[in-house]
Amino acid sequence: MSIEQITGRYLTVEISGAKRRIYFEEAGQGQPVLCLHTAGADTRQWRHLMNDAGVTTNHRLIAFDMPWHGKSLPPEGFECEEYLLTTDAYIETVLAVVKGLGLDRPILAGCSMGGRIALQLAALHAHMFSGFIAIEASDFQPAWYDIDWFHRPDAHGGEMGAALVSANISPFAPLSERWNTLWMFMQSGPGVFRGDLSFYTRDDSLIARLGQIDATRTPVHLLVGAYDLTCTPEDAARTARAIPGATLAVMEELGHFPMSEHPAGFRPFFIEALEKMRASQAAAA
Repeated sequence: MSIEQITGRYLTVEISGAKRRIYFEEAGQGQPVLCLHTAGADTRQWRHLMNDAGVTTNHRLIAFDMPWHGKSLPPEGFECEEYLLTTDAYIETVLAVVKGLGLDRPILAGCSMGGRIALQLAALHAHMFSGFIAIEASDFQPAWYDIDWFHRPDAHGGEMGAALVSANISPFAPLSERWNTLWMFMQSGPGVFRGDLSFYTRDDSLIARLGQIDATRTPVHLLVGAYDLTCTPEDAARTARAIPGATLAVMEELGHFPMSEHPAGFRPFFIEALEKMRASQAAAA
């Protein structure tokens, strides 16, 4: 029998003038690292790293469920509204969590839509963070699928979502972690994956803001899986070239959900990214 080191609690913050009860988990001590999940998923994607003593000895990993996701309930009256995530609401939520938890310039690590918003924050609010790890992130990825399929009365949105993302998981991923990853999408609330993808595939505002990011002052490191069909290595490389001082690593045996689909394969890349953040802070001191 064993008890994991991860602890979970709730934080109440104000977003768009209304209170939101947000679930978060944390583990470790030292430099705070705020971790953002992908579209249609939740904090469970980060559980392996949060249970890794080699990571948490010097880093306090914090992951939270966005409203509508995981254990963060939708707002009151959600049954009368359509969930469509926007860049402004996403940024406001992340900053509210940073402030609510009293985090002093944490590292921000986000994957997929979390990586996209990390780059937005690097452009607009870099002073609030000590570094950005943008995983499976690029300037803009238009949908190559019809997102309305994920919220229909004649289809199970969760299973449809899992079917889509299964193509973005590396063939090197352990079978058990592949299915654990897909299960999170199967559990996604009605319309949530569609609402997240609306942000991810329709908001192209980051393109014009890339020039505002200065990775020579606040480090930006991009990680991309070679088996990612949504954000390809070419997409990530194009984005990195547009950001002065940004660095990039291609993860040869990983896909779009590296921290959950193949945690052992992702671990060395994440540790290297943390080291880049540390080295940059030391050089600036």
